[in-house]
Amino acid sequence: AELIGKLRAPHVTDWSEKIATPDRLLYRRNNFAGPVDELICTALRTELDAEIALSPGFRWGLTTLAGQPLTMEDVLAETAITYPETYVATMTGGQIKDVLEDVCDNLFNVDPYYQQGGDMVRAGGLFYACNPTNAIGSRISELKLDNGKAINAVKRYKVAGWASVNGQQGAPMWDVLAKYLRSGRMFQERLGSGVTLKGVDG
Repeated sequence: AELIGKLRAPHVTDWSEKIATPDRLLYRRNNFAGPVDELICTALRTELDAEIALSPGFRWGLTTLAGQPLTMEDVLAETAITYPETYVATMTGGQIKDVLEDVCDNLFNVDPYYQQGGDMVRAGGLFYACNPTNAIGSRISELKLDNGKAINAVKRYKVAGWASVNGQQGAPMWDVLAKYLRSGRMFQERLGSGVTLKGVDG
């Protein structure tokens, strides 16, 4: 506790800054998406001017009540990892589907020895259907942009993301999210998951 207090002391003032006050419950604890993930994806798309955003399937972080002020320390609590750099990449529709299929296979492979992790990559600006009971290559279908246009396998799309295992040079995710929250735009936009599950009861 003494060491944490010493290391934290120089940052307390900056971290106490009130950035925004959400009008809804914010949390991150679902397999496919949650309000915090949707907020991060919206921030990525808006601040990096991308059609699609991908965010790692983390499940840790704070739960914030509607009307509870968000501070910079809260933003850090949702994004603080050792590889937080953001990036923008161009990917074909086929590559996007392959990424989703690969992560999905880590979760739902019928052989438990091939199952790795428990959460799907989060996607913003992208709607798709997922059937966890299908084999790899056929779990993900019906991909479309949030404007309703179907994803074309050969067309290239601008994709923003963060937490890449490959080194990146973009701003850390906490700065991107804080900038977006300070703008106040969060509350004019509808947040929501674009995933439809199939073949799974409930």
